[in-house]
Amino acid sequence: MSYAEIFDIIEGSLEGETHLDDLASKKQDPFKILISTILSARTRDENTRQATITLFSKFKTPEQIANANIDELEQLIYKAGFYKVKAQRIKEVAKKIKNKFNGIVPDDYNELISLPGVGSKTANCVLVYAFKKPAIPVDIHVHRISNRLGWVKTLRPEQTEEALKIIIPKDQWMRINRIFVRFGQTTCLPNRPKCDSLVCPISLRCPKDFSMELALKTKQKKIITS
Repeated sequence: MSYAEIFDIIEGSLEGETHLDDLASKKQDPFKILISTILSARTRDENTRQATITLFSKFKTPEQIANANIDELEQLIYKAGFYKVKAQRIKEVAKKIKNKFNGIVPDDYNELISLPGVGSKTANCVLVYAFKKPAIPVDIHVHRISNRLGWVKTLRPEQTEEALKIIIPKDQWMRINRIFVRFGQTTCLPNRPKCDSLVCPISLRCPKDFSMELALKTKQKKIITS
């Protein structure tokens, strides 16, 4: 069975959209997608959605956020969690976009990762959701599910991205994050995944390889006891 067919099966079982997918479907400004991706770190989609709406109801451009009072930014994005760090980060990012890129979010990977605190996952999210360019944003869901399916054997998301680029046809890259994030939120959960064939549409085709997760747990235990 091809990767595309597996994506089709999973996608057919999903309901609703991720926050970024919702923004992309509404053809939102790339700056909004970039900032929302930054806000999404270590928080739930619903919290990201609320923080994004609140922030952009007041400030809409890189210049406005760059010039905004940091205390006000913190209050506006409070729902996203880690609001002090994130407020400083989006202010720094907005300032660099304003000053270096003339207020326009770049659509180049290397230019995106030159922004303060923007790593591979965030840059790839912007390429996929804002610019419809083929890329593979690897978050915890994509990393976990790709390992459980036995597609990769990696310990870090950066390794997963590189491995997936080798095996997944490029015309399927843009589907991976959107499908696996939703699947990971609803079915292939971090803890107690719903592997029953009546729930998981690919249960009979999945080797259920938890070796990556077991290796990480073993490593964490050694760190704690050392």
